[in-house]
Amino acid sequence: MNWLVFNCSFPSNQGSSARVSLWRRLSRLGAVSPKSGVHILPGREDCLESFQWLLKEVQQQRGECLLMNVESFEGLSDEELIQLFKDRSEKEYLELEESVKELEKSTSDKVADDDKNKLHSEIEKLRRKHTDIARCDFFDAPGGARLTSRLASLERKLSASEHEVPEITKVHIKDFKNKVWVTRPRPHVDRLACVWLIRRFIDDKAKIRYSTKPQKAELSFDMKEDSTFGHVGNLCSLETMITAFDLKDPGLRTLAEIVHEIDLRDSHYLHPETAGVDAILKGWLIRELTDGELEVHGIMLFDGLYADVLRRDSAEKKKC
Repeated sequence: MNWLVFNCSFPSNQGSSARVSLWRRLSRLGAVSPKSGVHILPGREDCLESFQWLLKEVQQQRGECLLMNVESFEGLSDEELIQLFKDRSEKEYLELEESVKELEKSTSDKVADDDKNKLHSEIEKLRRKHTDIARCDFFDAPGGARLTSRLASLERKLSASEHEVPEITKVHIKDFKNKVWVTRPRPHVDRLACVWLIRRFIDDKAKIRYSTKPQKAELSFDMKEDSTFGHVGNLCSLETMITAFDLKDPGLRTLAEIVHEIDLRDSHYLHPETAGVDAILKGWLIRELTDGELEVHGIMLFDGLYADVLRRDSAEKKKC
């Protein structure tokens, strides 16, 4: 595979601050250094751009730089280099996991109301740190998926202490084939996710209509009143549908938690993808896409998100 190699030096009369600043920048980029003065990143476009910007900064400080793209190293295999990256990320995940363990102790018993907001805030901080590490985890160190799972479990546990799980009547998918579904116009996150769920898991030939007034025999979802499937308790419509149809497919829970947070904004589920998905959906509304365009884009978005969740789950199972 291709690798990017960065090497630089500063004039001997220059102070140590420039070297310290460079070391910190390289660390934040996720570079590894198997030999003194040589820093390596995978041969990816984003990594190349990062090194190019860093090269310009060093040159502006009168330093000398060399940036190379190489296919292999003498005496160092690709597998050994990849392991260096994994070891680096794994160490950071393990350090963060200690903080997660301490927080888990705080939620072992019923949490007092005064402490709930503080715990949600602490979980959010851990999520942000996890995201920072994952950004430079180029080869999926095992600690990443493990930590994601622990944080998700912690969030669910805290949420369970705040809300009773509502009872939802189970239904059979075979009874919902060849139906017309209706929801409000200008579908946003919860409704778009429900459309995706209907087409991917319930009936790929379903007809979906956007209107404020359902017609007789139509199945309504996420309407303001009298929905066949809507918000129940603290569950968004997508969570209600997943529960009602008793869908056990891997990845649906994580996807539903992302939708839940964007829709309800109660800080119960803090996944790193949430902010990006939220920004994309807001952008579509700003551009004033039609209902049909929102549906097409939404299905593509949730297809991609679901595929990535499955990829992470599969990677974690292989490591167990």
